Amino acid sequence: MQEKSFRHLVFTLHRYIGLVVGLIAILVGLTGSLLVFHTEISNLDQQRRIGTITPQGEPLPIEVVINTVKKTYSNQSDATLQAIYLPSKPNEPMNVVLKTKEKDWNENYVNPYTGAILGNNFKSSFVNKFFEIVYPLHYALLGGDIGYKFVGIIGLLMSFMSITGIILWPGWRRLISGFKIKWNAHPKRVNFDVHKVAGLITAVFLIFAFFTGFCWSFGEFINPMIYAVTFSKQQPTPVSVPIAGKSALGLKEQLKTAIAALPDATLRRIYFPSKPEEALTVSFKLTQEDVDSGESTAYLDQYSGKVLRVDTSLKVSLGDRIINSFVPLHYGTFWGLPSRIFYVFVGLAPLVLFITGFVMWRYRYQPKTRISDRSIELSHLHRN
Repeated sequence: MQEKSFRHLVFTLHRYIGLVVGLIAILVGLTGSLLVFHTEISNLDQQRRIGTITPQGEPLPIEVVINTVKKTYSNQSDATLQAIYLPSKPNEPMNVVLKTKEKDWNENYVNPYTGAILGNNFKSSFVNKFFEIVYPLHYALLGGDIGYKFVGIIGLLMSFMSITGIILWPGWRRLISGFKIKWNAHPKRVNFDVHKVAGLITAVFLIFAFFTGFCWSFGEFINPMIYAVTFSKQQPTPVSVPIAGKSALGLKEQLKTAIAALPDATLRRIYFPSKPEEALTVSFKLTQEDVDSGESTAYLDQYSGKVLRVDTSLKVSLGDRIINSFVPLHYGTFWGLPSRIFYVFVGLAPLVLFITGFVMWRYRYQPKTRISDRSIELSHLHRN
């Protein structure tokens, strides 16, 4: 009797929370599906605009490329380097980003072999404008910090929905029949079967996506909890110590130090400090890492050149490993291309589950179908 009461409570919570958060979850899920291949789509648009780069021997030194780009901003004395993204393939451009008074993020795509500037600020293209709307819609509903927290709460509720859906799944005793959809049955039964099958197939992955989103939205609380539970030490933010009368070291000298710290890795990105106390951040990719942009980083004091910290994916605390796992779990990159394709359909799951769940709810309150609806609910509760 207690088990029936518990399942009835879970069933009620599952139903009504689904009705309340369903529409927002649909929006978050659909935009997530659109973002799965965001990088590839943007790269295709970029290639269409700048053309294909033909490798010509060794790439130019980074300093030469920077000086070439800076010359185009000679009439803007306030222009400062923000970041440099190095190509991961021989036929890709280098991206040099500068900040000016008019704009914080000025992208400049450069042929790494000739130094020719191929284009800049592709934000005006339809593809970039599209994703400029879709991305903040996905993580914050275009609502800034408040929207970011709100979506995080939705993520937590959807995680709970997925867990209760697993508990209520009626196929645990007869596993094979639990995955069957009786297409020739009454529409009501077909709707129920679609809901239970789609729900179980995507439930775990919906938890991955929505719960990691919640953890990011409330990272200021979640991260310390993860470090505490795993008895891991949270690394302090690397800090540069300004030296009186001395300016920051040149990039060439600093890169030598950073490369020496990770000699077996490939340089991928450089983030320049915007404040005197910030460190120079140099990111690398180790051969053992799957992420194309790399997962290893060296932090350098911009005045002394001292290596402040080196993070690699091969030597991190349990707490950091858990936090780092959020990225592949959220974006579906853990099995490469197959899991990413599957995540496109995972993003569609909230729409399918909401529609079928709403139809089930409507059937319940139609007098003519009250008896048959009750039988479906009972079968749901008793795991037929």
